[in-house]
Amino acid sequence: MTTRPERREDALSRERIVGAAVELLDRKGEGGLTFRALAAHLETGPGAIYWHVANKNELLTAATDAVLAPAMTAEVTGTPQEVVRAVALGVFDAIEAHPWVGAQLSADPTQPAVLRIFERVGQQVRALDVPPSAWFTAASAVLHFVLGGGAQNAALARTLRDTTNRTDYLEAVAAAWADLDPDEHPFTRAVAAELRDHDDRVQFLDGVDLILAGIAGLR
Repeated sequence: MTTRPERREDALSRERIVGAAVELLDRKGEGGLTFRALAAHLETGPGAIYWHVANKNELLTAATDAVLAPAMTAEVTGTPQEVVRAVALGVFDAIEAHPWVGAQLSADPTQPAVLRIFERVGQQVRALDVPPSAWFTAASAVLHFVLGGGAQNAALARTLRDTTNRTDYLEAVAAAWADLDPDEHPFTRAVAAELRDHDDRVQFLDGVDLILAGIAGLR
């Protein structure tokens, strides 16, 4: 006599649902996250999931929050610049580990995860003695760079996932840049070698430092 696998509605919780959603998103991306797939993964029925999460958008928001929580709650000491660098790098690393997060952060700039990044950065902007009239613009500049840089890195990771390795890909793009028309693209040709050899994390942090240096000049 065969028995059906026992369903686990009684063990279900929002935290467990969100954790399973993160696993599916990491494996299959946003397109692979459906309530049917999630129910199969959790060995339960879709109705039990709806008891804890109203819809896919809510689930994506919660999953994004969960992935970024370590970067937002980590204790960081040091100067305001060092704190911003640590927060920015935490977000960058989270997006690199979970490429779908980059698209989710860009999809809704008012979601809780984006607000937490903005608040954390904004507190450090205030600590730099920037005039209040420049707070919003300064914090927004850091936020936009962090989200944009992380999303671009995630997009590259998705491009490379099913094609080739990073070194080969950048070699090919750098060669294409070097072969561009020198009159139309003199700058792009000049930095082609840097594209081939650059380190994404180092370049990202250098960009954060450039913005912080500009913000410090507002004092």
